[in-house]
Amino acid sequence: MTLKFINPATLGPPRGYSNGVLTEPGARLLFIAGQVGWNEQQKITSADFVEQFDRTLANVVAVVTEAGGRPEQIARLVIYVTDKNEYQLRTREVGERYRAHLGKHFPAMALVEVKSLLDDAAKVEIEGIAVLSS
Repeated sequence: MTLKFINPATLGPPRGYSNGVLTEPGARLLFIAGQVGWNEQQKITSADFVEQFDRTLANVVAVVTEAGGRPEQIARLVIYVTDKNEYQLRTREVGERYRAHLGKHFPAMALVEVKSLLDDAAKVEIEGIAVLSS
């Protein structure tokens, strides 16, 4: 199974994401529900934004792994944050945590600022789609 990353020159070079991801026929899709920085007891593990991002992304990868996939099979991520400015101010740290889980794999991504998330203590939530081998 392969993913082909689509980045038209007319959009300029993307930084940290891909504009599109094309899959081959017959691939299985895994829809990953929104994950937050919860532990096994469904408790937020830290009030720190970067720590929550790290745990949230680890939870996304755990879902992919449990389904028999690998992190590099993630085709799309939507990142919801309660404070876009905090995300922007800590981009370097977020990038370090991102690369710890996904390396230099950059799927199609969107960042959305929201008023709040289901868990009042959550500052970030990530949902996604992975393309697994058939």
